[in-house]
Amino acid sequence: MPATESAFEDLELLIEAARNAGEIARPYWRADPEVWDKGGGQGPVTEADLAVDRMLHEYLLSERPEYGWLSEETVDTTSERLGKKRVFIVDPIDGTRSFIHGDHNWAHSLAIAEEGEVIAAVVFLPLRERLFHAVKGQGAYLNDEPLIVTERCDLDGATVLAPRQHLDDEHWQGGAPKFIHKYRPSLAYRLTLVAQGRYDAMFSFRDTWEWDVAAGTLILTEAGGQVTDLAGQTPVFNQPRPQLGGLVAGCPNLADGILARLK
Repeated sequence: MPATESAFEDLELLIEAARNAGEIARPYWRADPEVWDKGGGQGPVTEADLAVDRMLHEYLLSERPEYGWLSEETVDTTSERLGKKRVFIVDPIDGTRSFIHGDHNWAHSLAIAEEGEVIAAVVFLPLRERLFHAVKGQGAYLNDEPLIVTERCDLDGATVLAPRQHLDDEHWQGGAPKFIHKYRPSLAYRLTLVAQGRYDAMFSFRDTWEWDVAAGTLILTEAGGQVTDLAGQTPVFNQPRPQLGGLVAGCPNLADGILARLK
């Protein structure tokens, strides 16, 4: 079976799984779900995260038992997934703090990587009915409308999604550019908003877990954007330690300009 054909079949599976995840998560939203702190600076997890993770793990692996599995809410079986040609990379709820606080900006982030590259991806915001999706080499879409990044080159005046402290002068040669700053808690959603052209770029200076950005990375690159770590390297997924050294994403000229200005 040609790779693209199988990737489209994988995409259909991810779309169905993401919509099912939305049906599971919605009843917990604004319903005072049980919350735990995972410790070690990893942040909170809710009973909704765990319920969605259980469903996705059972459903996706029942359909693709030969694939590996990497999820924020599942104990990582590193040696097993590293031996698989394809692996699911999943964040059951990206933006858990948003979920807990009762706002709408959380998402289900689902991706399939093959030998280090994401080949199919879905980011679904069930409360906004926004379904972003992509297959490698076939473009990116929001609810079946094609996506394209902006063509902005100038850093000054660019709209960026990032934590506010990342705009402190200490991080930038010659001080921070005159960005127009916005923020969304979900990294997956940030990437898709840049892919949509609603914002010019996003960046994170912290080490970034693969499950937060795998799906959004493909969607943004298929929309004509560029995604690298802080060293300017293209992300490789399904690594033994599934973290990237930060992230810079946007149209290629702007992303390169941001990288060049960082200390």
